[in-house]
Amino acid sequence: MQTDMTHGPIMKSMLRFAVPMVLGNLLQQGYNVADTLIVGKYLGSDALAAVGSSFTLMTFLTSILLGLCMGSGAFFSIRFGEKDEKRLKEGICASFLLIFILTAVINIIAFLFLDKIRIFMKVPREVWGDMRDYLTVIFCGIFATFLYNYFASLLRAVGNSVVPLVFLAVSAILNIALDLFFVIGLNQGVSGAALATVIAQYVSGIGIAVYSWRRVPCLKMKKDEYRIRRGCMREIAGFSVLTCVQQSVMNLGILMVQGVVNGFGSAVMAAFAAAVKIDAFAYMPVQDFGNAFSTFIAQNYGAKKEERIRKGLKGAVAVSVIFCVIVSAAVWIFARPLMLMFVNAEKTEIIAEGVRYLRIEGAFYCGIGCLFLLYGLYRALGKPGMSVVLTVLSLGTRVILAYTLSAIPQIEVAGIWWSVPIGWLLADSVGIVYYIIRRKRLLSGIKA
Repeated sequence: MQTDMTHGPIMKSMLRFAVPMVLGNLLQQGYNVADTLIVGKYLGSDALAAVGSSFTLMTFLTSILLGLCMGSGAFFSIRFGEKDEKRLKEGICASFLLIFILTAVINIIAFLFLDKIRIFMKVPREVWGDMRDYLTVIFCGIFATFLYNYFASLLRAVGNSVVPLVFLAVSAILNIALDLFFVIGLNQGVSGAALATVIAQYVSGIGIAVYSWRRVPCLKMKKDEYRIRRGCMREIAGFSVLTCVQQSVMNLGILMVQGVVNGFGSAVMAAFAAAVKIDAFAYMPVQDFGNAFSTFIAQNYGAKKEERIRKGLKGAVAVSVIFCVIVSAAVWIFARPLMLMFVNAEKTEIIAEGVRYLRIEGAFYCGIGCLFLLYGLYRALGKPGMSVVLTVLSLGTRVILAYTLSAIPQIEVAGIWWSVPIGWLLADSVGIVYYIIRRKRLLSGIKA
């Protein structure tokens, strides 16, 4: 099933396309949360801190692959909007080869530098044993992450957001079942939780790859269509590498902040591990809406429909703001019950720190919602470099303030939490002003 968003009601088609993406990533967060819940409840706070720190690192590595796939997806969406099947097929071949090679490199580097991670992330000795065991297994799933994200990006680029949801749902259910089996049934500790995740990742990755090769028309190529032109590879690299830089810079900043958090001990680490999962769950829908919005803009940019882009932009901003206000209120009100889902009630220090984090971050979700729309807009208009600029502003501010404010005795950990919304709002301001000033030039490709 493919959806051409260059025709029909604007917001209806955008929301219909976005909903499966939102559900899919909620499921993905669901099986990340399953690890955290089971580990936190059955293996203790040190194991929770280990899995939480590992999650931050894996999010960084995954963001590199996700950025490459998202960049290629923007290229695919533009070609699909132009109805240029030849260039679309060339792009698929080029991007698959490029991202496959980079995935292999990332996997090799991850294993080679495994023992250096403790120094870089300032992981306490009592946490490192569990963290190393977890990472040794979880790194084996990097290729599965590539397969799922590549073919999911391809399917979404041609308007199919339902099939990625189906494979992710199967993976999420399988992951939770295997978590219970390995961790509680076989008592395999954090290694069991990692193994459950890796198996589930390969099920979804291989499954969606097989489906795509058999059922997607643009992948049904003749022998002479399996070719890679230098110009096409350069164009794909322009989209993919910059989007990869944007995603990896964003998560490298988070990884550096994790290092600051780790310096405050296992209680703060555990609070951060649980609160970050809740945080990600809360704003994940607006992140996926931003990606759906990007596909809409890219298809209409390729089809040279400027008026639909303008209307889609206005509608997307309204939807994003309304959603973020509602979620901000919910997280503020239910911060403590949400923390109690991950941490036993007697761990009062962990719960109190997690609640403080959630109430600071949760009050500013409109900031991250706007930023996701800006990322999607610039990526779809063929200006992924601007997304990199906004990410550097946001995360650079966050990292600098986290290190600076946390060193002040009167502020300490709260300074780390406050650095995040300040970074969001600064990047939003720059992105909006840039669009207002350069709007005509940004949309000039439509008139060309």
